[in-house]
Amino acid sequence: MPANEGTRTYDAVIVGGGHNGLVAAAYLARAGRSVLVLERLGHTGGAAVSTRPFAGVDARLSRYSYLVSLLPRKIVRDLGLRFRVRGRTVSSYTPTERGGRPTGLLVGGGERRTREAFARLTGGEREYEAWQRFYGMTGRVAERVFPTLTEPLPEREELRRRIDDETAWRALFEEPLGVAVEDTFTDDLVRGVVLTDALIGTFADAHDASLAQNRCFLYHVIGGGTGSWDVPVGGMGALTDALAAAARAAGAVIATGHEAVRVDTDGHGAEVTYRTADGEGVAAARHVLVNASPQELAALTGDPSPEPAEGAQLKVNMLLKRLPRLRDASVDPREAFAGTFHIAEGYRQLATAHAQAAAGRLPAAPPSEIYCHSLTDPTILGAGLAARGYQTLTLFGLHAPARLFAGDNDGVREELLRSTLAQLDAHLAEPLADCLATDADGRPCIEAKTPLDLERDLRLPGGNIFHRALSWPYAQEDTGRWGVETRHAGVLLCGAGAVRGGGVSGVPGHNAAMAVLERV
Repeated sequence: MPANEGTRTYDAVIVGGGHNGLVAAAYLARAGRSVLVLERLGHTGGAAVSTRPFAGVDARLSRYSYLVSLLPRKIVRDLGLRFRVRGRTVSSYTPTERGGRPTGLLVGGGERRTREAFARLTGGEREYEAWQRFYGMTGRVAERVFPTLTEPLPEREELRRRIDDETAWRALFEEPLGVAVEDTFTDDLVRGVVLTDALIGTFADAHDASLAQNRCFLYHVIGGGTGSWDVPVGGMGALTDALAAAARAAGAVIATGHEAVRVDTDGHGAEVTYRTADGEGVAAARHVLVNASPQELAALTGDPSPEPAEGAQLKVNMLLKRLPRLRDASVDPREAFAGTFHIAEGYRQLATAHAQAAAGRLPAAPPSEIYCHSLTDPTILGAGLAARGYQTLTLFGLHAPARLFAGDNDGVREELLRSTLAQLDAHLAEPLADCLATDADGRPCIEAKTPLDLERDLRLPGGNIFHRALSWPYAQEDTGRWGVETRHAGVLLCGAGAVRGGGVSGVPGHNAAMAVLERV
């Protein structure tokens, strides 16, 4: 699509070729609409991509986003996607030390095994029974809330009636999550494991009055109607590749290397000015769907910018020659790393880390969690690596707000990475460094990304993986019918910053497409 071909008119122009934009493009094109996708980078996918980050190493990693829970099967079916996920037999392993001995909590491998693991750690049945009740409650909420994500926004009271459980409503929607966690569980480590789902990419305390932690927790326990987090077969790029193929097959035009720089609208139609290596061009459309942050939307339309967003995570990708042995010899590393491996995530540890970061200091014991994609899906490794027993590790660090990196991003990144890996090493029978693979230049296969790195690489505002604070999944003032509407009639927000956005879900893309199709 050369920039000098003059203005062309489409039913819809989509700004941004991330997964949500591709979902919208595929739905609209399949409905017979003419669609143009403008993507700034030389490839589609946004944060949902697979790359080979280590020189000369045939390992295709999910570089940014990495697990799938919130993607409705409805979208996969509707668009005929050739995309699969695999469940994990182990939910989590959390190492600790009690009575001077290394031990831990393994959740998964069957009901009996999990019950016994709780009893060994806590000395009785109480915590496991509380766990069953608590997650039975969240499971019932998930069954009722998840299907609403691809429907017009329910009113608050309508969603409350659907849930039909006042105890659950109070615990998840009205009181700080810390209240329910402390009322339900007594063991510090168990409390911490529960709380972690409230802190993924969210800088908050268990008792934060904003309830940001509650909203984060809600989205982490409702996915798929079950709350399970699955491994994308072939890596996250397999999803966006399938979406791009579906959109193109339906007739959508995807133009990479095309950066949208302005959106002009009169309420009836719009024009998108874009820039390429060869100059500028203009595309006209009845509807413009912006698959970018609310800040980027404001910049394109000339509206006042919303409140600044701030990310709060450290993302680390690694390739290992072998999985490290654990100090807790009762657990096979192949099980411990298959699920979520929690590090320094006891309840008090999480509170301390938050308080230290809020005071402007790096946490002394940085909390993080790890999982091994290749144990569940070895297809991301070249045949030679898989045969030699190589494995991937993905680490996601909590309570690392962007403000901590503002003065010296490179230096603070290295300091935080060292202290984070030291927390992991404390539970290993051998240093992680001894297990790291090396690339073609002899360098360890490890890379770390701070919020500022994500802002630079992907234009995530403040490095916030959700674009802004997550929203409640019900209608509020000015949210519109689908949660994607803006103050401009022909302009919709279909990125993670839409209501019910965040995560690899495709929900904002679906909902923006439905909003367009309802109007014509």
